[in-house]
Amino acid sequence: MIYSDKSLSQILERTEARANAHFVEAHARLDPELGAEWIEVAGAYAMFDGVDSPLTQTFGLGVFETTTAAHLDRIEAFYAERGAPVFHEISPMADASLLTLLGDRGYRPIELTSVMYREISGNEVFSDLVANVSTRRINEDEADLWAQVAADGWASEAPELRDFILQMGQISARTKGADSFLAEIDGRPIAAAGFFIHDDICILAGASTLPNERRQGAQNALLNARLRYAAEKGCTKAILCAAPGSQSQKNGQKNGFNIAYTRIKWQLAEYPGNGA
Repeated sequence: MIYSDKSLSQILERTEARANAHFVEAHARLDPELGAEWIEVAGAYAMFDGVDSPLTQTFGLGVFETTTAAHLDRIEAFYAERGAPVFHEISPMADASLLTLLGDRGYRPIELTSVMYREISGNEVFSDLVANVSTRRINEDEADLWAQVAADGWASEAPELRDFILQMGQISARTKGADSFLAEIDGRPIAAAGFFIHDDICILAGASTLPNERRQGAQNALLNARLRYAAEKGCTKAILCAAPGSQSQKNGQKNGFNIAYTRIKWQLAEYPGNGA
């Protein structure tokens, strides 16, 4: 049995941090003028991927070392130099003193995330769940196709964000350690999903389905395909993050994922970029 404790949280948080660090490095390579970079402070990874990027935040704060005011001074200075907001994804396994420290510095909670995991056995069989939906890893020359499918799926709720999501997808498909999957019906792409391996742990990154192709089992097919690939690669654990109570969380639980803990995202209320 694997217990939800600080040791497990360190594994999950570090794996997600490494995946995002590789993304930031890919972004820096593809668009040097952006100035994307990351630093490590007290075991946490502080990412800058642009002022508006959802990756511009920290991962693992407080689970590797007890966070001090000096640590936050350094992290906040890193973001202030770039005119960026300050966000921290905080595991409940972090030292409780961090909550007081964040409150005293003007942070506020803004988002909850279910961090989920499951063990993977080399003997486990992952069969195709949906007869008419096929899945596959993309080829190197299909990165833009994959990004377009992902963007069209994600942007259905916010069309104004499509170009931004498309750019993120184009970078993600070219990130070290990442693999990208498509779901298809009769050779026609209908859904896209990301995947990343660090050591023997994998992340099942975000998946999206084209609006007119939903409710055909593409999400479950992609989840199953990535678990099968993870087992082939010798992974022992898989990570999945989802909004609490969402369909993504339910799909994960149907496929053997347990909720390790609920993570809280904190935002510094005042920073140079918002006129403070």
